Amino acid sequence: MPYVELHCHSHYSLLDGASSPEALLDRAAELGYTALALTDHDGLYGAIPFYLAARERGIKPIIGAEVTLDDGSHLTLLARDRAGYANLCGLLSHGGLAGSKRHPVLGWEALAGRAAGLIALSGCERGALPRLLMEGRHEEARELAGRCREVFHGRYYIELQRHRLPEDARRNYYLARLAERLRIPTVVTHNAHYATRERHRLHDVLTAIAQRTTLDRARLRPNSEYYLPAPAEVEAWHRAHPEAIAATAEIAAQCEVDLDFAGERLPEFPLPPGETAFSYLYQLCHEGLRRKYQPVTPEAARQLQHELEVIQQAGLAGYFLIVWDIVRFAREQGILARGRGSAANSIVAYVLDITAVDPIAHNLLFERFLTPGSRTMPDIDIDFAADRREEVIQYVYRTYGEERTGMVATTITYHARSAVRDVGKALGLPLDVVDRVAKMVPVTGDVPSAVERVAGEAAHTGPWPLLVDLCRQIEGTPRHLGIHSGGMILTGAPLSEIVPLERATMPGRVVVQWDKYAVEDAGLIKFDLLGLRALAVADEVVRTVRERRGIEIDLDALPLDDPAIYDTLCRGDTVGAFQVESRAQAQMLPNLAPRRFEDIVVAVALIRPGPLQGNMVHPYLRRRRGQETVTFFHPSVAPILSETLGVILFQEQVLRVAMAVAGFSGAEADGLRRAMSRQRSPEEMERWRARFIAGAMERGLLESEATEIFSKLAGFAGYGFCKSHAAAFAQTAYHTLYLRHYYPAEYYCGLLNARPGYWGPDVIVGDARRHGVRILPVDINLSRARCQVEGEGAVRLGLEYVLGLGEAALQRLEQAQAAGPFRSLEDLYRRARLSREQMEALVRAGALDGLGQPRRQLLWELGRLRPAEGELEIEIPEGRASFPELSLEERVAADYELLGLPAHEHVMVLFRDVLAREGVCPSADLPWLPSGERVRVAGVVVIRQQPPSAKGFVFLTLEDEEGLINIIVRPDVFARYRELIKTAAFMIVDGHIECEHGVVNVIAHRFRPLTRGRATS
Repeated sequence: MPYVELHCHSHYSLLDGASSPEALLDRAAELGYTALALTDHDGLYGAIPFYLAARERGIKPIIGAEVTLDDGSHLTLLARDRAGYANLCGLLSHGGLAGSKRHPVLGWEALAGRAAGLIALSGCERGALPRLLMEGRHEEARELAGRCREVFHGRYYIELQRHRLPEDARRNYYLARLAERLRIPTVVTHNAHYATRERHRLHDVLTAIAQRTTLDRARLRPNSEYYLPAPAEVEAWHRAHPEAIAATAEIAAQCEVDLDFAGERLPEFPLPPGETAFSYLYQLCHEGLRRKYQPVTPEAARQLQHELEVIQQAGLAGYFLIVWDIVRFAREQGILARGRGSAANSIVAYVLDITAVDPIAHNLLFERFLTPGSRTMPDIDIDFAADRREEVIQYVYRTYGEERTGMVATTITYHARSAVRDVGKALGLPLDVVDRVAKMVPVTGDVPSAVERVAGEAAHTGPWPLLVDLCRQIEGTPRHLGIHSGGMILTGAPLSEIVPLERATMPGRVVVQWDKYAVEDAGLIKFDLLGLRALAVADEVVRTVRERRGIEIDLDALPLDDPAIYDTLCRGDTVGAFQVESRAQAQMLPNLAPRRFEDIVVAVALIRPGPLQGNMVHPYLRRRRGQETVTFFHPSVAPILSETLGVILFQEQVLRVAMAVAGFSGAEADGLRRAMSRQRSPEEMERWRARFIAGAMERGLLESEATEIFSKLAGFAGYGFCKSHAAAFAQTAYHTLYLRHYYPAEYYCGLLNARPGYWGPDVIVGDARRHGVRILPVDINLSRARCQVEGEGAVRLGLEYVLGLGEAALQRLEQAQAAGPFRSLEDLYRRARLSREQMEALVRAGALDGLGQPRRQLLWELGRLRPAEGELEIEIPEGRASFPELSLEERVAADYELLGLPAHEHVMVLFRDVLAREGVCPSADLPWLPSGERVRVAGVVVIRQQPPSAKGFVFLTLEDEEGLINIIVRPDVFARYRELIKTAAFMIVDGHIECEHGVVNVIAHRFRPLTRGRATS
């Protein structure tokens, strides 16, 4: 009978496997395997991708794990059936939750209680049985083997392995003799850790990384024999044990596990008496329909009916009720919530108040969200005010129980820079050199170019080629498991019977061992409960306006056609606004000239890595301005792409083209989109291409035309943005602009408290002042922990901006403030019980300026204060001293050092004399200069960018006292001034003006560092 490998590790044996499940399966297919087991260490992280990839290749997947027992020994477990799989998950969960991160604790008592449906193999050389035998403890080995035989009721096998090691023959002799004496069957395994022998170098490096040491000091496997072997090789190695080889196929035949958990994907939703999930959903939806559409339109009614039918067929009524209930809870608690993502395509989500975007008004496609017959589960992302999201998560735990609720994992994989750092350390390269190479790696991930820049002519000799090769091999390899920012799964069956659980690094959090893709592919539903700081800002503004002005703002009821908001967008005046505040957006918006909500949707979708890399931004803008003719790559797509002027911007358009041109169903069209966007194998893409072309030709297209359209879709689908997602983001962007325009003090206060966006608080303060908001400095008696609106149009900075205070000190300060104002330094010291370091930070930050004494005098007095209880007693000299006031430079320096922002004067005030002497043009004068005019500007650097789509261009933003200055650096100029551009905090730039559609840039020719004395060349 053919050999089957039953002990195999993928790269999901974190840092102890050097091949992906797909690579192992590809190699298995080459070698003629009919089945393969995956037995990663203490986890089923790769079980779902392995299971799906095996079925695609016609190989039977066997699901297992090599578990670590509490004595450190290994045992290989294989799931025989669904009950065995549930017990395997339960055992891994037990170990993961009883132990600590990456150190499970699993005892024999737990193992004995969940052995049903499991096949056990005695393990590798780290198994307890081979270890006891090799130590000469034969009686203990006999007792252990007998115990295992009893626990697993005849489903226990003794493993025989051979890796060309001196001790292999002796170990196998002992194991085979013991098996014969106890009448326990033997089985051959190879303990593979990589697909081919060539991957052993990467495995050695991963081992060194795991041990946090270098290759020459790491405890490595002794040779390169731990690859996936050919069956003929194994049969030759183990000629003496044909029954052990035959046992591999016998075990494989027993293992039948289906990993489709669609039937367990939801807990029961508590329903009112007499209602089913669907009847209750139907009632809620029609109530919402009448509330949202006055009057109800035939189109809205038809769409709701269609969606409810699809939801009923898919058995998802309970899912929508759960999401509705979560949002309902948030709203009742006054927590701002916004559904986004593909859910905004659904009228059901809209009438249930899950989303705020009308899919009828915005021509959104329901099939992007949910399609009849699709195995893919819908994905509803809900943003909550970031500072209150935890309340929502705890509500979900309370409502559905911790045994059915868990956080989704994220798999943290190696990318170019992290690869350089870890591989370089493992190779023993000097850490400073490794750091320089990593910093030189461009965002495109080009490691060879970074090595050449650091090593020069030596880049092709010594350790450098090996570093480059290993970085290429390690890219995409999982390094560790993280926790998804807000993804949760709820299940009908106990979660620990579906997927193993383990402790997250975050205290009090339990995470499942699958990422969002595995959860989705297993037929489960992920609930994304996300924290959005922009909503925290909006929530604070709405509350502050209500409390201070008595005005109630209903953001969902705001009309989306206020001309003042679109004027702001057309100016690119968007600092602090959600999604449209970046430098790239501010550059694009005046060209786009948005005058309606749909234009904001386009703006959100355009400035994304995909459209930028696909060179679609400028064609769209040129067509919009009439500078380029609107064309369509085939007449059949014209109705679909007319709204975006012939350019595919939205994922929904990919679906619509597939449905219209090739006759795809909604499920097929979404399957095509998913295949394109998730970079499926060439074989799968060829199957999709053949189906698309056949369908198009049935509708009268030529094969060449169908091929061209498919190629266009494949090129666009990878970066197309979900229109419903863009619409939901656009609505939040509009709301933030509205609040900033009409309630600027409240809005900038919220920004400074939540710190949500692209710009740092130093830029936010400058922008607030340019919009007429006064920024008041920290004051020990007037400031609270957070910033607050004070008087008319002013924001008082919060004490939390003072470096080094910490949460406990802020709480003590606020408690002491409640008893009355502080009268003196000593009064503050005694009542607030702060450390001398914290007191010094408050003094230096200017928080005690209101007490009427100079800061130097206060620091002198602080040194003379009698120690508080518990502090070291020191001799305090008598006498008084007088000190000069702080200079302007010292006050500004203290602001930036202690607060991180200009509480009084902008830092560029210190350079006024230099700027005047150098003839520097202030930012406020730049818009009045003609294009092409030479100019000299200067400022503090607030943004540095080198995006992969920019073809070597670098973008800087400087700030002076009057505003922001955009600098564009061509590749040749960047090469000349690289070090200064990447490191200087202040700089003078010579260049020329480039002005287009009101957007002003300075094209840099020359850079110089800016210093107090003079600008150096």
